[in-house]
Amino acid sequence: MFKTILVPVDLGEVEAAKPAIDKAVELANSSGGTLRLIYVRAIVPVTYMEFMPPAFDEEQQGEADAKLAEVAAGVALPAERVSTAVRLGSVYAEVLDEAEQTGADLIVVGSHRPTMATYLLGSNASTIVRHAKCSVLVVRA
Repeated sequence: MFKTILVPVDLGEVEAAKPAIDKAVELANSSGGTLRLIYVRAIVPVTYMEFMPPAFDEEQQGEADAKLAEVAAGVALPAERVSTAVRLGSVYAEVLDEAEQTGADLIVVGSHRPTMATYLLGSNASTIVRHAKCSVLVVRA
């Protein structure tokens, strides 16, 4: 059914991603598919970069890689069927690009309960749903 499943994870709220990861694992188990976890780092505005230490980007990347690897280690799939990616940019654009580059046939996105602000401003999950070229499953906590 699904061979490559992509799951965006916010490392600041790993627990919020747990229902989506659990559902993706269930689907990967039933189809023999692989799971790819992705975290997207925010771009620091240029005006703040002069205040950052020289190795800021490398340190942030390393920390994100380590945290996402820790999340991946807790996934109930064989290690060879789980991979990770840490990218820099806007969440929805990087998730959609990762889905295309990896040939993902499903994106499993965790989502909070909608609020009035979400209806008016939109969210990463809704943008991913609208623009993805593959199927998208939104899992609510």
